[in-house]
Amino acid sequence: MRRFGADAVRILAVAAAYWAVGQLGLLRQVVIEGTVITPLWPPTGVALSSLLLLGIRVWPGIAIGVLLSIATIGPVRLTDLGVIAGNTLAPVCAFLLLRTVGFRTALDRLRDGVALVFLGALAGMLISATTGTGVMVLSGRLPPDGFWSTWSAWWTGDAMGVLIVTPLILVLRRARLPLPREPRRWAEATVLAVAAVALTPWATRTPLCLLFLVFPLLIWAALRFQLAGAAPYALLVSVLAVSAAIDRVGPFADHSLVEIMISLQALNGATALTALLLAAIVTEQRDIRRKIEQACLDLAEVVAHLSPAPSPSPSPRPPGPADPGPAGR
Repeated sequence: MRRFGADAVRILAVAAAYWAVGQLGLLRQVVIEGTVITPLWPPTGVALSSLLLLGIRVWPGIAIGVLLSIATIGPVRLTDLGVIAGNTLAPVCAFLLLRTVGFRTALDRLRDGVALVFLGALAGMLISATTGTGVMVLSGRLPPDGFWSTWSAWWTGDAMGVLIVTPLILVLRRARLPLPREPRRWAEATVLAVAAVALTPWATRTPLCLLFLVFPLLIWAALRFQLAGAAPYALLVSVLAVSAAIDRVGPFADHSLVEIMISLQALNGATALTALLLAAIVTEQRDIRRKIEQACLDLAEVVAHLSPAPSPSPSPRPPGPADPGPAGR
């Protein structure tokens, strides 16, 4: 009974988190062929993170969160059951795929980053996009010629939610602040944060097409602070880029909706991949170096233990009476 109560609390917490983050995602949305689409749908990252951290039993919380999010947009229809099923199955299947390949939530190996990109985001979110768009077409709420444009926007929005939000949640779960005796780390982190806050809004809204300026800061964050620095900055870049794209300002001005979506998702995808994979590579190399250093120390201790102790030097013979020579006998 106690276990059932704990599971119920977790399910309700996941549903509440999904709905709350969904409200943030709905603040910036576009309408394609009469269907509301978000270029970045953070709840998919919340859903996959919940499964990775809490287990498969919390999947009803995802379904409840999807239902509440749909009710926020408009009246719930019978055909929305297909959307709920697709948005629930997508993170569940992504979780099962990641578990099959031995995914570790620490994201301290390159293989974990690659698995999250290709299995968790790109492959897993095919289910939600295909199911949701197919239901819209079959129910007559979306014309057949609008299938691919809606499907691509749906898929990229869900995939970006996984790539941007899931690493952030996983790193926040085990984040540790730099120790007070490391003032240089604090100073470097402060300079990086100030540069990111000052440069990124300007780069995403200036008409000079300078979006590439965010990548030196992203590389800096990944190299020096790994996922703890790269994941928050990738989220900042994506949020500001989505806002600029929907407002059609800066590099997104004077373009069609399809062109804007292509440019936006290319930027978000490149940002997420750079942050995730580079941070994973650096973390893996540091772990390997620590293991080698520890192995060297252990080997030195073994050698010192097995080496023979130095033999004591012979003590000098005490002086005594001289032996009598032949003449004295």
